[in-house]
Amino acid sequence: MTQAVDLKSLRVLVVEDEALVSMLVEDMLDDLGCVVVGPAAELDEALALARDGEIDAALLDVNLAGRPIFPVADVLRERGVPYAFASGYGEAGISDDHKGAAVLQKPFRESDLKRVLETIAAKVASGS
Repeated sequence: MTQAVDLKSLRVLVVEDEALVSMLVEDMLDDLGCVVVGPAAELDEALALARDGEIDAALLDVNLAGRPIFPVADVLRERGVPYAFASGYGEAGISDDHKGAAVLQKPFRESDLKRVLETIAAKVASGS
């Protein structure tokens, strides 16, 4: 059994191009005690935040206005920042380079988001 991880003050970059989905995710993160970074709705903005933002984790919409989010995931991986994808396609929408990353199937519930963030927060806490 895994020990519950505290999500309070976890700084989470949100990358989502659908305004209503973004607001819903922000509300969920607020409820969980996380600090929302962004949200970013465009690839260039997401790349800038991924490169320079003070973030502990990220939640990435796989398809951002028709553009794949994988360059942002690459930057996060280089920085050692854990991330999860949000996709209506599930794992089928993930590039081969990013297979194995956490994937939240849209639509998802707050409990699903919490589970993924606890896994990410455990990585942050352990420094891996």
